[in-house]
Amino acid sequence: MKHITCYLDFISPYAYLAFEKLPEALMGHSYRVTYKPILFAALLKHHGQLGPAEIPSKRDWTYRQVLWLAHTHGVELQLPASHPFNPLALLRLAVASDPQGMPNRYVCETLFKHVWQGGAEAADGQRLQALTQRLNPQRATDSDVVKAQLKAHTDEALALGAFGVPTFAVDGKLFWGLDALPMLRAYLSGDSWFDAGYWEAAASVAQGIRR
Repeated sequence: MKHITCYLDFISPYAYLAFEKLPEALMGHSYRVTYKPILFAALLKHHGQLGPAEIPSKRDWTYRQVLWLAHTHGVELQLPASHPFNPLALLRLAVASDPQGMPNRYVCETLFKHVWQGGAEAADGQRLQALTQRLNPQRATDSDVVKAQLKAHTDEALALGAFGVPTFAVDGKLFWGLDALPMLRAYLSGDSWFDAGYWEAAASVAQGIRR
C-alpha cells in the first residue's frame, strides 16, 4: 500500500477539483491518503510569486478555466462571491478537527464545498460560525497548538520543495495539480517511464538565464 500526502489549501479551485477527482484517478490501487492543510500564500511568499488571482489578466482566465474544468470533469463548482480571501479560519478549522492536525476526507470535503459551492462569501463570519458548529472541532481553532501545526505542515511542504497546491507527495516524489493525477496514477501503476531516468534528468537541465 502506498502512502500519499496531499498538501492543500481550500482557497485553491484546482485543489478542490483534484480532491474531487482523486478517488477516481486512483481507482484500483492500494493507497492511503493523509491530508495536510497548508497556507498557499506562504508558498508564494517563499518563492517570490503572485497567486493566479493576483495577476489581472491571468485572474480572468483562471476563473474561466476552472469553470470549464469543472464542467468537463462533472464536478459541481460555483465561484465564491469574492476571491482571493483569507483562508486562515478554514485552514485552522481543518487542523483543529484532528489531534495531529490531519483532517479526514469528510472534513476536507465539507470545507471545500463551503468555498466552491453556492457562490457565497467563503470568509463570512456567520457562515464560518455555522460551519464550525457543524464540524465540531476537537480543539479551539485559535489555539497556539493549532496555529503551530498549520505552520508545521506548511514548513514541511516547503522543505520538500512544494510550490503550489494541491501537491501530492509519495516516495519522495511530488506531483502538482489537477493535471498531475494521470501521472500520479501511472507512477502507482509501476509505469516504466519512472525507472528510465527521465524524472532525474529533468532536474539536471542547466538554467541558461536568470532574471
